[in-house]
Amino acid sequence: MGRVKEFDPDAALRSAMDLFWRQGYEATSMQDLVDQLGLGRGSIYGAFGGKRDLYLAAVERYVDDARAGLLDQLAAPGSSLDAVRAMVRWYVQTSLADDQYKGCLTTNTAVELPGDEAAGRLVASALETMETVLSAALVRARNEGELPADRDPVALARFLVTLLQGVRVVGKTSLRRRLLDDAVEQALALLD
Repeated sequence: MGRVKEFDPDAALRSAMDLFWRQGYEATSMQDLVDQLGLGRGSIYGAFGGKRDLYLAAVERYVDDARAGLLDQLAAPGSSLDAVRAMVRWYVQTSLADDQYKGCLTTNTAVELPGDEAAGRLVASALETMETVLSAALVRARNEGELPADRDPVALARFLVTLLQGVRVVGKTSLRRRLLDDAVEQALALLD
């Protein structure tokens, strides 16, 4: 008879996600994961595979969570343009929140593992989702007369995706306050 798992795999995955998010992939050792998850190496390998497999699963969970949050925020009833503006400002506010800011796990992955094909697919999926959801919101805003008719919703969405990923990187630096406030206001002016 097989042994029953004595831990919650979802809770363990979320705990691993938090550790990778704080420390990065390279700086996290298997011993760090053992200590964080409170599991033996055999349990981790049995449930998730090696460190890379666990990392990819953690990034995938992060992307799924972020996708759901983005959809909720941009598909809510009300002004589509106001929702886009609020989302952009939320990115900046969270990037300025504290000195222990971890950034975006998707962005961190793109920067730390640029040559990893599986990680690259997860990053691309996340960015494509952002583009699609932002484009849809901006199309609605244009159709509702909130966004000028001469604005290209797809081009604006791509610009905002690029800006928001940059916000996440700059948010990890000591220059974040000086750079982000002005940059975001300039970007939002493109929506008027």
